[in-house]
Amino acid sequence: MSSSTGPGRVTGYRAVFAVAEFRYVFAAHLLSSLGVVVCEIALSVLVFRLTDSPLLSALTFALGLLPYVVGGTLLSAVADRYPARRVLVGCDALCAAAAVGMVVPGTPVAVLLALRCVIAAVAPVFAGTRAATLEDILGEGEPFVLGRSVIRIVNQSAQLAGFGAGGLLLAVASPEAVLAVTAATFTASGLLLRLGTRARPARDGAHDDVGEAARGALLGASLGGARRLLADRRVRALLLLTWLPPTFVVIPEALLIPYADRLGVGPAGAGLLMCSMPVGAVVAESLVGTFLGPEARSRLTFPVGVFAVLPSLGFAAEPSLGWAVLLLVLTGTGISYNFGVDRWFVAAVPGRLLGQAMTLTQAGRMTVMGLAMGAAGVAAEYAPLRVVMPAAGAVGAVCVLAVIAEVRRTRGGEAAEGVRGTYGGPVPTES
Repeated sequence: MSSSTGPGRVTGYRAVFAVAEFRYVFAAHLLSSLGVVVCEIALSVLVFRLTDSPLLSALTFALGLLPYVVGGTLLSAVADRYPARRVLVGCDALCAAAAVGMVVPGTPVAVLLALRCVIAAVAPVFAGTRAATLEDILGEGEPFVLGRSVIRIVNQSAQLAGFGAGGLLLAVASPEAVLAVTAATFTASGLLLRLGTRARPARDGAHDDVGEAARGALLGASLGGARRLLADRRVRALLLLTWLPPTFVVIPEALLIPYADRLGVGPAGAGLLMCSMPVGAVVAESLVGTFLGPEARSRLTFPVGVFAVLPSLGFAAEPSLGWAVLLLVLTGTGISYNFGVDRWFVAAVPGRLLGQAMTLTQAGRMTVMGLAMGAAGVAAEYAPLRVVMPAAGAVGAVCVLAVIAEVRRTRGGEAAEGVRGTYGGPVPTES
């Protein structure tokens, strides 16, 4: 763990888990994350069984990304206008109800897909609200950053465990029964949050300069807050730094099934390729969070952000299975650049808009990743994989370097009017 700053003081991840309220948030997030992954698998199988259509089956996965832009822009003000616990429990209840609707016998496929959209539209609001409330639960600075790190570790681990658990459940039970299990996970998550977290007032309602009339309608508040955030040059630069590396990282990931087919490694090899990136992410996130202090992590932000997109260049050589796994594991390690970005972002955002800012961050990331996956598929129709996959690395490196230059130019922007001061020092000027 990180070195202690005082005698007997608990630090690092242990300090985060020492907070009882966070342990409830962690357990709830683990359940809801597994529920989302298993729901995607079970619903995809159910839709394929009902329609015998690979397109509609694949669409269930796409619908897990595309509605993020709706929830992240039109509903983002929910994260700050209403008490966090009420929002989180309400989101879980809505997701549980949607999963129950999928289980009802005879539900039309169109309704099944619409219910999937509901879960996806709610997701960024839930994620943004939870991210903002971590600051209330853990405090600013290092505890908040490590709490966010734990959430990312859960997200990556849920991909690995969720796909495995989903496959096992579907081997012994019907898709409807598995969907009923996901409804139970959402319900359990909501109960944990209701019973284990404190009731706190709405974030923007706690500010004297923002009354009910000024906040206006939800849609207007959501769009107005998004415009204000995007108009801030510093916030905009950090949002782009949050969005761009994942955008280019998912391009080779989206093409792993056809690449596995090209290698002739079968389903087992394809599964190994799909698991490689999350494994690298979990290992790197855990090691960096455990053994490096805040300043060291901040210094690594820029080089690791660029490095994340570079391993895909290796696919130009059409590597064998073993080398491809190594490239993907290395790509996954790039997730650790988020430590520094989290510190700078929370310092740059006005306190009463933190929930909305976190919602916008999540929605933007998932939306551009979904678009990048679609673009990768289109590109692979016209160009060989040995061109498309490394092209993501080359173009991505140029784009990330350009955004890093903008982040450097805007350092010190946290001192702007209405914005909280920087904690943990300025953006490093050296990579």
